[in-house]
Amino acid sequence: MKKKYTIMVSNDDGIDAPGIYALVQELKKIGNVVVVAPDEQRSAVGHAITMNYPLRVKKFYKYEKFFGYGVEGTPADSVKIGVRTVLGKNPDLLVSGINHGSNTAINILYSGTVSAATEGRILGIPSIAVSLTTYDEPDFRFAAKFSRLLAQEVLKKGLPEDTLLNVNIPPIPEREIRGVRITRQGKSKWDDTFDVRRDPNNKEYYWLTGKLEVLDTSEETDYIAIRQKYISITPIHFDLTAYDALPVIRSWNLSKLHTAGKRLKK
Repeated sequence: MKKKYTIMVSNDDGIDAPGIYALVQELKKIGNVVVVAPDEQRSAVGHAITMNYPLRVKKFYKYEKFFGYGVEGTPADSVKIGVRTVLGKNPDLLVSGINHGSNTAINILYSGTVSAATEGRILGIPSIAVSLTTYDEPDFRFAAKFSRLLAQEVLKKGLPEDTLLNVNIPPIPEREIRGVRITRQGKSKWDDTFDVRRDPNNKEYYWLTGKLEVLDTSEETDYIAIRQKYISITPIHFDLTAYDALPVIRSWNLSKLHTAGKRLKK
C-alpha cells in the first residue's frame, strides 16, 4: 500500500493569505495536509518565539470549510506548537509559504517564512520555504504547482542533515521561466532609512523605508538567479559558525585575556 504522507504547512503572511491557500490545494494532491500558521500577518519577525505570553490556537475556517489552526504567535511558534500539540508528532515534511515577496540574500535573516522552515528542520523535519518574488498582485498557481513537485522530490529523496531549502520563484508566466538554478545566499541588502513623520497629535514617529543595495553579480547567487528568470533553490542551515574564521580567531591566543583578568582581580 502506498504511504499517505503527512505535510505540515505554515507561513508568515497569516493563515488567511492567498499564498498559503494555493499551496495547500496543491499539496493535498500528495498527502494529508495540516495547516498551523499565525492568525495574522507576522512578516519580518525572523525566528522570534513567544515566552512571556500565553499562546492561543483557534480553528480557522475558509469558504465555510475547516482549513487549519491559527496561532496567536510567530511563525516559529506556529511550527513548534503544531508539531508538539496539534499533531503530537513530526510530519513527513514541512512547507512554509507561499510568501508574497522575495526572501533572498540578507533578507533570509529577517524572514518569518524561512524561520518557520528553519524551526521545522531544528525539530528534525525535512523543510522547504517558498516565496513568490513580487510585492504586486500575485498569481500563486505556478509557484504552488512547483512547490508540490519539489515536495515530492524531497519526500522521495530526503535532505542532508540540518539542511532546508529556500526557494524563490520569479513572478512571471511559467513559459517564461528559464529553469531551476541551485544557488547560494547572496549579499544584497536593504539600505534602511527612517522617514520622520507626525501623527494627528503632532507627536513624532518613524516609518522604516529604504532601497535595495545590490551587491551580487554572480549567477550562483539567489538574487541574480531570480533576475535572470530562474527559480532559485538555496540549501541553507542553521549553523552560523564561520568555520573559515576559526583558525584566525584561535591565533589571537585569547586565553591570555582570562589570565590578565585574574591578575586584575588581585
